Amino acid sequence: MLTTTRMRLSATVSVLAFGVLTGCGGGSTVEDPGAAGSAASLRAGYLSAIDQVGLPLALENGYFEDRGLNVEVADPFPTGVDALNALQAGEVDLVQVGTPLVPAAQKGDELVLVGTYTGSASQTSIDDTMAVVATPDAGIAADDLGSLRGKRIGVSVGSINHLYLLGLLEEAGMTTSQVTIVNTAPPDLGVALETGGIDAAIVWDPWPITITDQVDGAEEVMRGGGYIPFVGYQVTTREFLDEHPDEVADYLAARAEVDKWIRENPEDAGGAATRWLPGTESAVAQQAMQHNVKQLDPRFSACNYLALDTVADLMAQGDAAEPDFDPAPYFDPEPILQVMEENPDLFEGLPEIPAQARVEEGYTYDQAAADKACP
Repeated sequence: MLTTTRMRLSATVSVLAFGVLTGCGGGSTVEDPGAAGSAASLRAGYLSAIDQVGLPLALENGYFEDRGLNVEVADPFPTGVDALNALQAGEVDLVQVGTPLVPAAQKGDELVLVGTYTGSASQTSIDDTMAVVATPDAGIAADDLGSLRGKRIGVSVGSINHLYLLGLLEEAGMTTSQVTIVNTAPPDLGVALETGGIDAAIVWDPWPITITDQVDGAEEVMRGGGYIPFVGYQVTTREFLDEHPDEVADYLAARAEVDKWIRENPEDAGGAATRWLPGTESAVAQQAMQHNVKQLDPRFSACNYLALDTVADLMAQGDAAEPDFDPAPYFDPEPILQVMEENPDLFEGLPEIPAQARVEEGYTYDQAAADKACP
């Protein structure tokens, strides 16, 4: 793990063992914040993805240290499932996870959502970091979703790119039986497209940009469109939150601070991200960051509840989760609401939350009301 102090001393060099995409190794325990001479400590985990680099960049820029936190960042996890397993094992205290939290919650994992690292508090569906990449021979047109019919489409089954495909098919009035889904890991999509194993790749940034650079003739034929909610939450356990509410709030404040810096400095943030994304070129990261900032909203509203509810329904349709998931018990908005009240400057420039979508302490989620409140 990398501590704040160590990172501040070595911010100009690559300090992660980029070739090791395993869970975190040993970790410190949370220190007593009242102990003389000690900072409050917590351990956090992320995945090696453009939308997740806010965590290491907050460390690199000193935002945690400025708030009296000694944050240790685990080596990047290969998947959200691995991150959640580490959380349940007590190896980390907070992780950044999206769709995998639904099946994990359904199998009984203790999860509490205290904030977001990607998404929107002002609308339900946002997916600017998703794209469809294909060659002209595939005959897929951005203005004709029906052109997906009969195509072999590479996605990571159960992940957000799989859900994006389901959203496209739903919009087109089609079902999964009308396409061939090829379960493919993001790093393998370019090869599959180049060798003809698939007709199109659906994936999140920076992979669409990387694939178009690597595969002759490949181009983005669709991007975003608001077909699904792109969800990503700050996840902890009830035990940790109950024992360390102030530390969690300070952590979220530091994350909100770096998110604001990223929104205001996307090119600088893209360049810095290459230190945390193995093998990603600066130009690619900078281009991807232009899309990422559109989803960089750490606030909570009814729209975030509805987004997870919508994603869970899509996952159930794709047999990636059980039906009838209730997101409400997993949310605890109090920490981020505290940050929003005490640090309104951290959220300047973000779209206004619809009045009926605003949540307060004691908020009770109602799907119909949230659907009406969130555009």
